[in-house]
Amino acid sequence: MARTEPHRSPRAAVIATRVAFALVFAINVQCALSFVMWPDAYAASYELSGVPGAAAVQGLGVAFLMWNATYPAVIVSPRRFRALGVVVIVQQFVGLVGETWILATLPAGHALLSASIERFIAFDALGLVLMAVTFGWLAASDRRFGKA
Repeated sequence: MARTEPHRSPRAAVIATRVAFALVFAINVQCALSFVMWPDAYAASYELSGVPGAAAVQGLGVAFLMWNATYPAVIVSPRRFRALGVVVIVQQFVGLVGETWILATLPAGHALLSASIERFIAFDALGLVLMAVTFGWLAASDRRFGKA
């Protein structure tokens, strides 16, 4: 019987992929629900106020929820939903690039808004790395061990 190195096993790669996607999903959904349920707590961070500000923040929360509808299938079965995993990673990349562009084009004098965007950039960058690394590990492990 061939000995499989634990750090290279397909099972470990599946578990790591599930954990990475689940972690990003959980934090995204927590943020989304906070934006939907308590928009006034976040509106000022985006230099928004009143009913229009609350509605804008709630809309962002709803968009986050829509964006995250793809995660559960990948979390349950990253092999079966491999293409969806790629979609999730591409979505994360698009979000990171978009947020970075917004921050880079923001005029001076918007410190609170900049700080809010920087938090999203930091989280999205970390999430992208976690998901891409574990998903890449899964793909490499599957190739090595002949899994579909």
